[in-house]
Amino acid sequence: MAAIFESYEQQFSSLTAEITRRLGSVSSLYGVDKKTVISSIERQLDEAQELLEQMDLEVRDMPSAERGKLMSRVKSYQTEYTNLESQLKKHKTSAKDAAKMREELLEYDDGSTNDQRTRLLDNTERLERSTRRLEAGYRIAVETEKIGQDVIDNLHRDRETIGRTRTRLREGDDHLGKSSRILNSMTRRIIQNRLITFGVVIFMLIVIIVVIYFVATKHK
Repeated sequence: MAAIFESYEQQFSSLTAEITRRLGSVSSLYGVDKKTVISSIERQLDEAQELLEQMDLEVRDMPSAERGKLMSRVKSYQTEYTNLESQLKKHKTSAKDAAKMREELLEYDDGSTNDQRTRLLDNTERLERSTRRLEAGYRIAVETEKIGQDVIDNLHRDRETIGRTRTRLREGDDHLGKSSRILNSMTRRIIQNRLITFGVVIFMLIVIIVVIYFVATKHK
């Protein structure tokens, strides 16, 4: 199972390295070439997401001793994936904005008024603000998902701790029961020994009294 996880890790590392390299070249591309590269990166991100899901499933099936360490590695990979996805969204947004601006500029002829240019700039600023709000919302969603995963992990660890504590309590009850039975047995034996000792003492007193009686009657 660990070997399968390592295989997924290697595939993920190679894939993210290639995505990083291609993201670095997107800003220098234009038009169809840029769209083609962005589409290719989207497919690679889908593959990376599938690898993350496979790694997560493998970790959940592992023993608890290994799960914590490997789960932290999966989370770091998820963070790396989120960063790459965010970079791609920025490139896509900038590409769409540039295309829209070119289209709007083409609609205006050389005699466009200053008011029309002002409206175009206003629209561009509104679009940028909307993009920033979307990115902020996306980051919040990712952070919320991470917090939820941490809570689930903590609950799982607490459940295991409670299970171990319950097992120890059962074992303690068994030991107490055995100790109680041993003490009861020892108490019964002590009582028996005392009764026997008391009986022997009484018997010896009777014998002594009888002997004294017979000795006294002989002298008479």
